[in-house]
Amino acid sequence: MSGAEGRRVVVGVSGSMGSLTALHRAVDEARRIGAELVVVLAWLPPDGEAAQRHVVTPPAIDFRRAAADRLLETIEDAFGSDGPGVPWQGMIARGHPGPALVESADRDGDLLVIGAGRRDGLRRLLFPSVVRYCVAHAACPVLAVPPSPLLSDLASAHRRFNRWLRFDARQLTEGTP
Repeated sequence: MSGAEGRRVVVGVSGSMGSLTALHRAVDEARRIGAELVVVLAWLPPDGEAAQRHVVTPPAIDFRRAAADRLLETIEDAFGSDGPGVPWQGMIARGHPGPALVESADRDGDLLVIGAGRRDGLRRLLFPSVVRYCVAHAACPVLAVPPSPLLSDLASAHRRFNRWLRFDARQLTEGTP
């Protein structure tokens, strides 16, 4: 067992800004309590599980390998080539994120860390809340990390940049001789 008395901090990642914020918080928690970090990326085939049952030939793309690559890219995006600086392992889980995270955080002493991003009305209707699922079903403590305050600054800068891109350069030449 690694970590203090086999303790683990399990964190779900997807590559989103919210999951990167949760990943950083999970590393801080693992360092604070001397636990091992378990980084989980849940994945499903693009057409869903039901569609895959009727496929006769294997898919041309190895989705499991693609998920593993995405997990490693997420770690590198968050921490660079040096990694998180705590003992860690990556886990690829085939399934919906909520159940995959709850099943991954199944030991005594585990802490489950997830990003609690903002959800607009459409997303709330189309996609079930991973945070709510984990809080309702996890047998261990769940730490829901709010989005970084920098995320709203980034969105604001993105909106300003998009407005600038819509600017027509001909407006500069109008009215000049």
